Amino acid sequence: MWRFIKGLFPETIFARKIDAGAERRLRLAQARAEESIIRTHVDNALMFVDTLAEDMTFDRAIDSYVRQMSIPEPLASTVATRTLVVLGQDLVPYRRRSREETAPAADESRPPLRLGEASEAKRGIKRA
Repeated sequence: MWRFIKGLFPETIFARKIDAGAERRLRLAQARAEESIIRTHVDNALMFVDTLAEDMTFDRAIDSYVRQMSIPEPLASTVATRTLVVLGQDLVPYRRRSREETAPAADESRPPLRLGEASEAKRGIKRA
């Protein structure tokens, strides 16, 4: 009887363990995949914010994106925080200036945001 009960536990059902090297490679692959998912969500959230800049504030647009995409909570906080970081880098002039001096072509793949244009349009300011 004891042998039967002992056979029901996962250690004996799944007797094969992967070696440490394979487990390390598996964890690295998982981390790369999770980072890629986060990066894609941040890019899409930035596009969402940019598209809705004339209709709602950026923090509301980020919340709407997270809600519409049904992103679960630990990931939702990470996406919102990283999106805010990128927005802060693009909107703060000092950061933009110092970033261009240190790394001039770091994010050429990302299109420039039009948040400044949207807020100026709301206030009636025309760009030259």
